[in-house]
Amino acid sequence: MLYLNILIKIIIALSILNVWLLRYKQSSPYRGGSAETMKEEFTAYGLPEWVLKVVGTLKVLLSLVLLISIFYRSIEDFAAGGIAILMLGAIGMHLKIGDSLKKTMPAFIFLVLSLVIISDLNKS
Repeated sequence: MLYLNILIKIIIALSILNVWLLRYKQSSPYRGGSAETMKEEFTAYGLPEWVLKVVGTLKVLLSLVLLISIFYRSIEDFAAGGIAILMLGAIGMHLKIGDSLKKTMPAFIFLVLSLVIISDLNKS
């Protein structure tokens, strides 16, 4: 289970870092509404730019903490819990604007994976 836990952390963290650092200004089939960029996506949700900055900063920082938690497991619940909360918010925003299941699915998957980390039965 430990190796699965590590793999899940890497998948979540690298996926979030990819979206927020590498694909920030690129289109994606998972962007909310008809948005082409991250900024347009938050506009589609009706959120101000400062929320975009706060959410982006939190997602990047929590992703890095999640990677660090591979070596320091005592912080994994903090990182996974923070990501789970942000994913709940993302799901809520997709539902708010009537996005398809396809667009909502990545946030749902990362929510579930974050909960798997939190509920890991092999914690010591």
